[in-house]
Amino acid sequence: MHDFHALRRLPPYVFSEVNKMKAAARKAGRDVIDLGMGNPDLPTPDFIVDKLCDVVSDPKTHRYSASKGIPGLRAAQARYYQRRFDVKLDPETQVVATLGSKEGFANMASAITAPGDVILAPNPSYPIHAFGFIMAGGVMRALPAAPTEEVFREAEKAVKYSVPKPIAMVLNYPANPTAYVASRDFYREAVRFAKKHELFILSDLAYAEIYFGEPPCSILEIDGAMDVAVEFTSVSKTFSMPGWRIGFAVGNETLIAALTRIKSYLDYGAFTPIQVAAIAALDHSEECGQQVREVYRKRLDVLIDTFGRAGWTIPRPDASMFAWAPIPEVFGSDSLEFSKHLLEAGDVAVSPGVGFGERGEGFVRVALVENEQRIRQAAKGVAKALSQ
Repeated sequence: MHDFHALRRLPPYVFSEVNKMKAAARKAGRDVIDLGMGNPDLPTPDFIVDKLCDVVSDPKTHRYSASKGIPGLRAAQARYYQRRFDVKLDPETQVVATLGSKEGFANMASAITAPGDVILAPNPSYPIHAFGFIMAGGVMRALPAAPTEEVFREAEKAVKYSVPKPIAMVLNYPANPTAYVASRDFYREAVRFAKKHELFILSDLAYAEIYFGEPPCSILEIDGAMDVAVEFTSVSKTFSMPGWRIGFAVGNETLIAALTRIKSYLDYGAFTPIQVAAIAALDHSEECGQQVREVYRKRLDVLIDTFGRAGWTIPRPDASMFAWAPIPEVFGSDSLEFSKHLLEAGDVAVSPGVGFGERGEGFVRVALVENEQRIRQAAKGVAKALSQ
């Protein structure tokens, strides 16, 4: 392969080793239980699929769509924020639809980053939070993943010693992979910090509706946040629509305008019938959110109980569809090697923590993407692997 500059900046894809082993095991006829990729297995609700089918029969909807999202979809997202967070958004200037939150994040990075610009981001965190900026020529400075005062102490050091000073800070709560949830007090401090140091905040809120305690809040609920922050959400998790590729960026008008302009050169938006179906989804967010939470809550209970009896104690997350599991001490801290061992000895696939950043070593991410019976079966594989 040609040694292209952008590719040289990317590290080896850690997950590819586990993926290759998983494919080989399945080819050999082994029943691998995949708790690695956060790929929802639940069916998309019937009313959303029915809306898609209704609209797709109209030939007019097969034309190019709108890059920033059709007006009705942007209005539906604004209604969702009003209901859920009591945040008022202008659908014309403060909302843009994206091809999933991952695409939105990457294109936002391209829109605001010049070569050498410094970005603050949690470590461990979802890979696009760092590599979207790295591919755009940026330089990353790591912050602690847990939403504590330590984040701002580290951020102050980064501002003091980085040349040039940082232009943006990434936040991700409920967090992927760690499942941390941020408080309003934490967000208030984040907004204060951003204004003090004249930087933007990019908040990833993809798991806002998957929680097991108090509902997570939005940074845009905080006074003054609209001056500095933009937030990314998605229909993938709440409505079990990952392959539909619909997400949103909302908030600060300057950032939304920048993302909208970049996207206007790159795409014509998602297929219009998908956008119309997403409107139906957003207008039923409370009902769908309750249903999906109950499914994941039951799976989480089974996971913690059965894995615990198998010898692996897993802390209970407050939110998200993941458990951030410390590797049993006897296996050391090499998350890739432990993941490979689970697959080889127990036919269970998980995501190595190092794939989310070097500070993820010592952990693996376990996704709640199999039903309760399969999780019980996975626990038997875990018991077998741990005994070896």
